[in-house]
Amino acid sequence: MLRRIATTGLLVTALTACGGGGGSAGAEPTGGRAAPPAPTTANTPRQSAPPATPAAESPVERALSEMTVEEKVGQLFMPIVYGTAADSVSGENQARFGAQTPAKVIQKYHLGGVILFPYNVKSVGQVVSFTNGMQRASKDVPLLVATDQENGMVSRFSSVMTAFPGAGQIGAKGQPELAGQVARATGRELHALGVNLDFAPVADVNVNPRNPVIGQRAYGDQPKKVAAMVAAAVKGFHEAGMASTAKHFPGHGDTNVDSHTGLPVINHTRAEWERIDAPPFKAAIDAGVDAVMSAHIVFPKLDPSGDPATLSKPILTGLLRKELGFKGVISTDALNMAGVRKKYDDGEIAVRALLAGADLLLMPNDLPKQYRAVVAAVKSGRISEERLDQSVTRLLTLKHNRGLLAEAPRASAQEAARVLRSAEHRRLAGRFR
Repeated sequence: MLRRIATTGLLVTALTACGGGGGSAGAEPTGGRAAPPAPTTANTPRQSAPPATPAAESPVERALSEMTVEEKVGQLFMPIVYGTAADSVSGENQARFGAQTPAKVIQKYHLGGVILFPYNVKSVGQVVSFTNGMQRASKDVPLLVATDQENGMVSRFSSVMTAFPGAGQIGAKGQPELAGQVARATGRELHALGVNLDFAPVADVNVNPRNPVIGQRAYGDQPKKVAAMVAAAVKGFHEAGMASTAKHFPGHGDTNVDSHTGLPVINHTRAEWERIDAPPFKAAIDAGVDAVMSAHIVFPKLDPSGDPATLSKPILTGLLRKELGFKGVISTDALNMAGVRKKYDDGEIAVRALLAGADLLLMPNDLPKQYRAVVAAVKSGRISEERLDQSVTRLLTLKHNRGLLAEAPRASAQEAARVLRSAEHRRLAGRFR
């Protein structure tokens, strides 16, 4: 598939010519001979123009065209994996996935990505070796390697990275440029470790002081202020080559229920949503954010069905896609959380999330069951192949935009040691003490 193409040199050519086009197999090279000039004698009939050359395939189109249904479905899933090396043998992996090592899990399900947690992290060199090993295991399409590095109270890599403050502390300074600087530094450190997608920044406006799950994870309780901080953070991540995610759509700021353990209900009217919750997401989209994460919250005034936003077509497709014009990847929040598992079983949750408009299925509670359910839904026609291709195309486009389709990323332990906890980054963190 993709890497086999890359070794022939075709993909390199495609990525350096006119915005991503590359010749299809058998097509005449653009530098081929020109057609002979048409006769000019007055009595000679005018010759018709030669047939148009077929449009060249982009790297995304080429990768998509080579995938089976099963491989396409695998691109949608981003589970937790267990261990600290690609070849770590783990009973947890075996029990959950029927494969002993992260590498074998990736290969068995044709995964599009994985998410890392503190138990995957021991040292800088170990993480670099781990991410490189997982990329080698993904033989055809490089992985999205993600984490939740919001900084502050949600810092998965705190044992090896600079201790930057969380959004609440940054927001209290009232300087969006600081939010951008912290995001850029965070992105550089993650990138050096082989991580290419951060589930940050938080775009919620924390207007409920009793909110048990957002609180200081948000930049504040003023929509315009939060919007400016979020936009700056997205730009900072991008300057570091890091894909970023605005979360949790349509807004998790006014709740006193934790969606990890229950199903929150937010009774904002449409007008209140537009005034309070929407501005940071609009700012993130305007800044070019790569992904938006859904929330496992019920928003009756936006969708009266009682389904959480993660499973709501009016919210994900109607509001986020059509009204706000977001064209990037929609990620679910973790599918092992109680907030999304109240009404449906795991297989149905995965299918309904896709039908609602989600592209990336994060942290499936039962990967084998949910993978089989999506494959079956595609083969039965419940999920059309066109709908499947839309999501896979968005995910491949994210990878292409971040340079992951040109060549599988390889982190350097030497470079990571230079970047992580650098003097420059420690000075930046020190500005908040």
